[in-house]
Amino acid sequence: MTTNTRNSGTDSGNGGRTVLVTSGTGKTGRRVVERLRESGLDVRSGSRGAGDVRFDWDDPSTWEPALTGADAAYVAYYPDLAAPTAPDALRELGRIAARCAVREVVLLSGRGEPEAVVAERALREAADGVVVTVVRAAFFAQNFSEGPLAEGLATGELVFPAGRTAEPFVDADDLADVVVAVLAGDGQRGGVHEVTGPRPLTFDEVAAELSRATGRAVRYVPVTPEQYAAALEGFGMPRGEAVWLAELFGTLLDGHNSSTTEGVKQVLGRDPKDFAEFADGAAAAGVWGA
Repeated sequence: MTTNTRNSGTDSGNGGRTVLVTSGTGKTGRRVVERLRESGLDVRSGSRGAGDVRFDWDDPSTWEPALTGADAAYVAYYPDLAAPTAPDALRELGRIAARCAVREVVLLSGRGEPEAVVAERALREAADGVVVTVVRAAFFAQNFSEGPLAEGLATGELVFPAGRTAEPFVDADDLADVVVAVLAGDGQRGGVHEVTGPRPLTFDEVAAELSRATGRAVRYVPVTPEQYAAALEGFGMPRGEAVWLAELFGTLLDGHNSSTTEGVKQVLGRDPKDFAEFADGAAAAGVWGA
C-alpha cells in the first residue's frame, strides 16, 4: 500500500494537475474526461476495462492504485449514490483518497435523494483534508438518447413509471461543464450545487418534444414500477438491480423534484440548455434512427 504518494506535478496551472475520473466511459464521465483534456489537465479515465486505469466499484483493490498520484477526482458511483452499498463504498474511497493525498473530489449525486445524502456525508467524514464538492443532478436528458429508453423510443414508445410528474431534465453536457469548472478552479469548491434544466416537463411533454424533433409520433406509455422492472430485466439487467432502480424512479418522480434551480448559472454564468435543444441535436445526430 502506498501512503501519501503523488506525482511530480504541482497545482500551478492546469497542466500540473492529475485528475482521476472513476467512471470515465460512462454517461457523464466520458464528457468530463473530454473537457478536462481540452482544459489541459492530465486525466486518468478509470473503468472496469476500457479506460486508462482500472477502476471497478465491485473491486475495492482497484481504488488505491487508481487514486495514487492523483490531485483530484470526479466520482460517479454505480449504480446510484442512493444504493444501499454506497455509504460504505464512499466511506472507504474517502479514506483512500485522504491516504493518497488527493486534494479535491467532485461527487455526482442525485437531487432529492435522502439516501444519497447519507453517502455524501460518509465521503466527507472519511476524506480528512480533502475538499469535497457535491453536484446533485436532476434526471438527465441523455437518458432518452443513451440506454434502454433510447431503444424504446426507436419504436415510437416512451415507457416509464412517471405518471404525470414533471421533471426539470438537465443536459449531461451542462453537468460536465459544471464539474470541470469546479475541478479547473473556476467553480465554487467545497459546497453543494443542485443542477437542473430551465423548465420542468411531464413525460407526455417530453414525448411531444421528441415527436417534434424527430418528425415521428412518440407516445408516452406510463407503467408501474413493477412493469418497468420487468422491462429492464428484458434488457439484461439483473432482477435485483432492476427492481431497486424502478422503485427509486418511483420515489424520485413524485413531484418533490419538479422545481428548477439556478445551479448551472451560478457556476457557469449562463442558463442551462433547454430540453428542446437536446432533442434537436440528438435527432439530427440520428440517435433514434432516420
